[in-house]
Amino acid sequence: MKILVVDDSATMRRIITKNLNSAGYDDITEAENGEEALGKLEGIQLILTDWNMPVMDGLTFVKTVRTMDAYKDVPIMMITSQAAKKEVIEALKNGVNDYLVKPFTAGTIAEKVKGLAE
Repeated sequence: MKILVVDDSATMRRIITKNLNSAGYDDITEAENGEEALGKLEGIQLILTDWNMPVMDGLTFVKTVRTMDAYKDVPIMMITSQAAKKEVIEALKNGVNDYLVKPFTAGTIAEKVKGLAE
């Protein structure tokens, strides 16, 4: 499974990638914002994105991906510190399939990714 990890923090991308590797996922592409991620979508089967990023934030990125026929059905999980119910609902309404609040455990991210990958 080819996974795209989008986060402006190199440390967070490294943590997510390490957790995914530990769960058996090793085909991972990284981007530091939504605009860069749009150029890396080819072949992607799952997207994990942060919300708060410069250039293009995660919600704008999700909305853009959902307008693209080739990627409109690709599962997307928002991984963010935005924990208010209002933000979760907004993300889900705009095409996010699952939502994970930072900080998270390795077990939680692995379980959620497995659920989206099936």
